[in-house]
Amino acid sequence: MGYGVRLMVWGDYACFTRPEMKAERVSYEVMTPSAARGILEAIHWKPAIRWVVDRIHVLNEIRFDTVRRNEVEGKVPARNVTEAIRGKEVDLHQYASNERQQRAALILRDVAYVIDAHFELTGMAGTEDSVEKHYNIALRRMRDGQCFHRPYLGCREFPVEFRLIENEPAPVSWHKGAHDLGWMLWDIDFRDGMTPRFFRARMKDGVIEVPDLRKGGDGPDTHCTA
Repeated sequence: MGYGVRLMVWGDYACFTRPEMKAERVSYEVMTPSAARGILEAIHWKPAIRWVVDRIHVLNEIRFDTVRRNEVEGKVPARNVTEAIRGKEVDLHQYASNERQQRAALILRDVAYVIDAHFELTGMAGTEDSVEKHYNIALRRMRDGQCFHRPYLGCREFPVEFRLIENEPAPVSWHKGAHDLGWMLWDIDFRDGMTPRFFRARMKDGVIEVPDLRKGGDGPDTHCTA
């Protein structure tokens, strides 16, 4: 296991979209491990390291808002991009005014989490890479509020604020007791044809223990594919 970090993140709104909802966006009740990993990678990531989320602390009361958002109905086909790279003349424009659709979304508001995570060196690590080197870089960037791109809470229009927690306990959660959150998206397994992996999320006193499904998890409730 690599060196661990504890990062507090918060924001006015968040949307961790449930994949089973097709037409309208509906958020999970809490942050997903993949969203937590995305925040960490926005702060510091190299091919030499892999972030692993160990647990997520849910600090605030879970509250939902319903909003209507403008979205476009499609995207530029990947085939067109490939043909443009090969020198063919293709249309890569997307006209939002012609494709705009208004959709409802059930989102979270006033959210705050603490992410406990560590990183491990990957097979792409070179001789110049070490755990200590990347650990110190990650700590410095978290202390200074630096990031490669602005991290967000599920959707890019919901930016996240963050700060490193050092030499202090995690903030006290609003939640008490046990709460079964059901099956939740863990992450996308790129080793197996971009297969979505799910786990049974259980929150106890505001803390969700996240299994590492790359290593098989720790029980029958920690592994499920779409």
